[in-house]
Formats: sequence, C-alpha cells, structure tokens
Amino acid sequence: MKLGNIKTMNTKEPFVITISREVGSGGHTVGKLLAEKLGTRYCDKLLVQTLQKQFGLSVNAIEKLKGEKKDWMADFIKKVSPMPSAQALGVNPKFSQEFRIDVTTDDIYKAEVEILKGVAEMGSCVIAGRSAFFVLKDHPNKVDVFITASKAHRVERIMKKQGLSEESALAIIEGVDEARENYTKRYAGVSRFDARNYDLVLNADGHTEEQLADLILSYIG
Repeated sequence: MKLGNIKTMNTKEPFVITISREVGSGGHTVGKLLAEKLGTRYCDKLLVQTLQKQFGLSVNAIEKLKGEKKDWMADFIKKVSPMPSAQALGVNPKFSQEFRIDVTTDDIYKAEVEILKGVAEMGSCVIAGRSAFFVLKDHPNKVDVFITASKAHRVERIMKKQGLSEESALAIIEGVDEARENYTKRYAGVSRFDARNYDLVLNADGHTEEQLADLILSYIG
C-alpha cells in the first residue's frame, strides 16, 4: 500500500472516489463493493453505454478507439466497406441519425468529460477508470485510488474469469495496458502508472477484493 498526501474526505458531503486499475487486478469489483459499502452509485459501464448511444458504436469499438493515437474513423470505414451505411457498420438503427463519420478520439474524450462531470454533479459516487482522476481534478471532495497487481496475479485472474489460455490472457493485458496508457498520456499528459497521480495505491496480490475495498474505507475514515 502506498499513501500519497493524506487527504480528508467528508462522506457526509457529496464526494467522488475514482478507481484506476490495471486490467486483471480486480479493481472493477473493488469499486463496485466499495460503492455498495458506502451506499452510493458506481459508475463504469454506464459511461461507455452512454457513449455507445451517442456515437452508435459497439463497446469494443469505443474501447479500441480510446487507445488509438490518431483519428481512426477513416481507417475503420475502409476496413468495413468503401461507402458503408450506418447499418453496415453495425449501428443500431435507433441511433443511425446520430452516427457521424467524422467522430474522432477527441470527440469521445470530450463526451466522456461531459458525462463524468455530470455524474459528479449528481452527487456522491465511485467512478472506475475513464481518467476520472484527471478529469475531476478540481473536485473539492475527492480521493483517487490506483489498484495494481503483479503480472502473474493478473494473468491468473483473467484466465480463471474468462476461461482463457495464459497466452491469451497476456495478450489482453499488453493490449489494454498500451491502449489505456496512450489515452491517459494524450489527454492527461501523465502516465497512468505514476503513483503521484493518486492518493492511495494498493497492490492486489494476496488480498481479496473485499479486503481491498475495506482498506479504502479505512483510508477515507
């Protein structure tokens, strides 16, 4: 466990706890458990689903988009067909009118910023990922947590959870780590692995998700 500058968070006032994590560390589950223990909202996939509706893209397409270092839509279209319709790209007809071929990584980021700030304004919440530690840096009552784990721990967890081989689990870890790092560096201007970004850093090795959630509760008092 690594502690940054000790911060006081008033849980009787609207607060935000951001959970950044390495894939396979169990951070998603920790965030959900923490929100349950605090009796507050947990925000993760909801943000992606909102983006999915706004841009008419699949969850996988959005996640891939976030890791790109450049505008990606032109290449995406070429891979599908020379002149695709929204339906040809797998867009739900309900959102076809919202689909734009000029959607860029910057558009996604701007949408995420709006969504994250809106979620925080609605009241107390635990937010997983989405560079919330940076986007909400000016929030007056916030604690930022990063959950890490050894590669062996992460591989084992992904293999067990998704029924994958060791090789496939490693490929997921490398791909997701690179994509998330690219995204964070581009918009936050820092490495997501820099402990100075966070108030509390926890190593998941040797701990259950429940224990990690309780450690965060102890930290915030």
